[in-house]
Formats: sequence, C-alpha cells, structure tokens
Amino acid sequence: MNRINPDKLQHSKWTAARPENGEKHFLVVDLLRDDNDNVVQVVLEAVLTRRRITQAWRALKNDETWRIGWQ
Repeated sequence: MNRINPDKLQHSKWTAARPENGEKHFLVVDLLRDDNDNVVQVVLEAVLTRRRITQAWRALKNDETWRIGWQ
C-alpha cells in the first residue's frame, strides 16, 4: 500500500499499474477539497492524451492500481 500525504499530491506523478488506451503516466493537476479544506478527490491528467479523470485521493494508495512516480 502506497503511503501518501494528501496535501503534497499536487503535481505528483503516477503510473497506472494496468494501462488502458495507451495511458500509462499521469500527473495530479488539481486537488478537490471539502468545506474543511481537506483533500477529497484528485484530478489526474494523462500525459499522452491530456484526458482527465477524477477520483478519490485514497484510490492512489492501492498499489495494484497505481504506482508512485513514472516507471
């Protein structure tokens, strides 16, 4: 399981463990916060296609889906 500090996710790099549509490398481009300023979701942008996906930041902790850095 990846250890993550949600406040340091901005501009972090991630590699999809199981790439789809040729999209392997992603960059966190935005953090979505709640009313208490806690990070709730992240917006990931595929480097190759610029497609954006939004998901819960805790999903990045699953090392079967995401790997820290570009590998």
